[in-house]
Amino acid sequence: MVGSYCATFLKPEMLHIYRQITSLRRVRPVVIAQKLENRECFPFRDIHIIRKPTFHFLRRIWFKQIADRPWQISPAEVRGIERALTESNAQLLHIYFGHIAVLLRPLVHRWQKPSLVSFHGADVLVDMEKPAYRRATEEMLSLVKRVLVRSDSLRQAVIDLGCATEKVEIQRTGIPPADFPFRERGIPGDGQWRLLQAGRLIEKKGLKTALCAFAKFRKEFPATRLTIAGEGPQLEELQSLARELQLAGAVDFVGFVSQEQLRELFYEAHIFLHPSETGRDGNQEGVPNSMLEAMATGLPVFATRHGGIPEAVENNVSGILVNERDHRALADALIDCAKDSARLAAMGRAASESVVKNFNQKEQTRRLEEIYLREIGQ
Repeated sequence: MVGSYCATFLKPEMLHIYRQITSLRRVRPVVIAQKLENRECFPFRDIHIIRKPTFHFLRRIWFKQIADRPWQISPAEVRGIERALTESNAQLLHIYFGHIAVLLRPLVHRWQKPSLVSFHGADVLVDMEKPAYRRATEEMLSLVKRVLVRSDSLRQAVIDLGCATEKVEIQRTGIPPADFPFRERGIPGDGQWRLLQAGRLIEKKGLKTALCAFAKFRKEFPATRLTIAGEGPQLEELQSLARELQLAGAVDFVGFVSQEQLRELFYEAHIFLHPSETGRDGNQEGVPNSMLEAMATGLPVFATRHGGIPEAVENNVSGILVNERDHRALADALIDCAKDSARLAAMGRAASESVVKNFNQKEQTRRLEEIYLREIGQ
């Protein structure tokens, strides 16, 4: 039995966590959460809900606004989680997201069995410029038995925070290739290219860079359209930029889409954009899930040298990488490749082969099970 702690089970963008938990076979997972969302999308039987205390919001205010340090769970919450772990006979606790593990420090300190935490990207460097937050993270890293990261870049970031090198292990996101079969893309003879970007509409996704690059690309190919799938706080700002760039009629903001709808968007597209950039708060990517899914279907990726992206996209082989925030370089790369259909097709095939080889869910689940069993001592 393995206890999987997710503060909220599950937000729409956490499909990769659901895939990971439900694909386990050699261990049996039990989910511990404080809040349930989207139950129809993420059905799971064995879930223990640990309710937040009545004055939870007052504790958060005291910690964050008065004490200016990360809040942590209350003694009652510690007892509730510990009770759920004991009743389930859990032999190991896996905490999803580093910033959540910081909040669970009292539990990790008290519980006698192994705990491990997985970092996914945004949970590594955000707020680390604040001494109290950095000290709390260092304390958490000293308490857990193992630290899992999604990319080598995140591995180095965690080590730079003071984590012992021998504790850190790369555990990549798994993509089920059968759900995203390769399909050869035809090159539009009429210049009606279809570009796609999918993800949260937040700063680190580089959507402004994508729009500026698209504006230049469209001057060469006026019939081109860009679809942006996802929700987030930048929506109005991006729509305004699209109007400013005279792209309002060529960019489709389709909002959050289901997995089935996203799959269809992949197959309708010729090129996938993901020009990620480090946010002003330190937020960065691991290896983006939507990018891996797009690659599996045979979409060449035009992205940036950011976070774990270069570990999935080989420049000039499975896609094109440019520097962060360089929309001119991104546009020039798009234009060059659109004029070389054989090169674009070859990159699409290489992208699919790379995901099958390096990010296959079955293999990544097997690796995770091995980590669990090793830490449990079996």
